[in-house]
Amino acid sequence: MAKRGGFPGGAMPGNMNNLMKQAQRMQRQMEEGQKELETKEFTAASGGGAVEVTVSGKKEIVGVKLSEEVVDPEDIEMLQDLIVAAANEALRKAEEAGEALMSRMSGGLGGGFPF
Repeated sequence: MAKRGGFPGGAMPGNMNNLMKQAQRMQRQMEEGQKELETKEFTAASGGGAVEVTVSGKKEIVGVKLSEEVVDPEDIEMLQDLIVAAANEALRKAEEAGEALMSRMSGGLGGGFPF
């Protein structure tokens, strides 16, 4: 009578061990990648370069540069809009870098799983 259940030849426990090692390695790589990303800065400009905003990989604004010609006390609203536009673009760049990191890290998943 055939034996039901279990792992024939002990194959699955070995695969599970390899899978756990791979998961731990990927976790370490993700942590290293995240630390590296946090040290980077992303800069974007608006208004033809009149406003520049720099954000960190932690998605925190770390700098704002304004050209003198964009500082018009009669048109504060335009300056505010330019700052928002540059900040959003810099944050988008940081987000894209984070997504690229995740894509690189998860790219190794495909062949490792038996299903």
